[in-house]
Amino acid sequence: MFTIVDKTVQLDFPLGHHLHCMIGQLPNHIRFDQEEYPEQISAQKWQRIRSVLDLVATGPGNLKKLHFLLFPEATLPVDYLDEALTIIDQQFCVNTVTMFGMEHMPLHAFTRLVEAYADDNQEMLDAIETDRNSGEIDELRVNWAAIVVKESDRRMRVFFQAKSHPFAGEESLDNHDLYHGKVFPLFHSEATGFNFMAMICFDYIYRTIYQSNISTVIQHANELFFRTRQHLDFLAILECNPKPEHTTFRDVINGFYGEYLASAPGVRETITVFCNSAEATRDSLPELSAQDTFGHSSVIIHKNHKMAPRKLDEFSVDTFGGLSVCRLRFGAETRLYYFNLPVFHEFDPRTTRMPLKVHSIFAPDTSGGWQRINFSPVDTDTV
Repeated sequence: MFTIVDKTVQLDFPLGHHLHCMIGQLPNHIRFDQEEYPEQISAQKWQRIRSVLDLVATGPGNLKKLHFLLFPEATLPVDYLDEALTIIDQQFCVNTVTMFGMEHMPLHAFTRLVEAYADDNQEMLDAIETDRNSGEIDELRVNWAAIVVKESDRRMRVFFQAKSHPFAGEESLDNHDLYHGKVFPLFHSEATGFNFMAMICFDYIYRTIYQSNISTVIQHANELFFRTRQHLDFLAILECNPKPEHTTFRDVINGFYGEYLASAPGVRETITVFCNSAEATRDSLPELSAQDTFGHSSVIIHKNHKMAPRKLDEFSVDTFGGLSVCRLRFGAETRLYYFNLPVFHEFDPRTTRMPLKVHSIFAPDTSGGWQRINFSPVDTDTV
């Protein structure tokens, strides 16, 4: 199982005001060996991500207030990571966190990349070295994420995280085994006490008879609360998930927020954001079922926020089938969703302000960029 390591970052988030997050629900072209035109596929994927980075860098409307930008699992081609980092370093505002789901790469190449950023990833390097000494694993694929933090003094730091357990489709009887990551960073913003971390899709639900991934997160967050009276504020799940509303994910959400067997003060006010690939991901897969929808990224917060159910044409608010949560559920199309992260303990409980608001939604335009779209209530007589 994995180990959570604490990382301190300098992010000067505003006190007494909510933060802002954008989900990049983009289509993902799933890669296969012996595919035709691999360079063209990589270039197309990069241009789609580049268009989002350019939008954020120009900051129309209130996008300059963006703090967290999320991309789905396995979307950014490895060859374009340096270009993405250059854009963030040169054009992004300070106090921003960008999470990229990265395409698979062999462990030996991943190791060299981590070594280039060893100052912030020493624990991962140590774990990889231990694993490499135990057998010939250099050709194993790594499903990983890059978490890029641009601190308040404009310093850019790059952290890596390898998926700990694969989805069944990522491994096979031939040479497609996946490396199992052992280290997950938990970030502490020293200036304002905001704590966050990321997980990659199946890592959120994985468990054995000995340990559960999500129980490890809850235990670590509880220890943080007992030690400092802080908690895990934000948990980002980067997905390329054909069944985002599968009962296994719902069950983990239920246990995470339900506190049925024990109190969990470390995660009670956690905001969980699921960033999934758009429905057009289906176009790159040879075999699909009607249940393979992709899309439907979502935001989960505790029921104490008391958000009334509502349905609009681009999203809805519900309880995910009666759970102890409020869920903001988005559609399946290619979209950028820009919304606030409610900081519950900083709100006056007597206020009538909505704790979670969608500020903007962007759809792709014909020129390869993005256009803001309107969203309105759905006519319940026609639903």
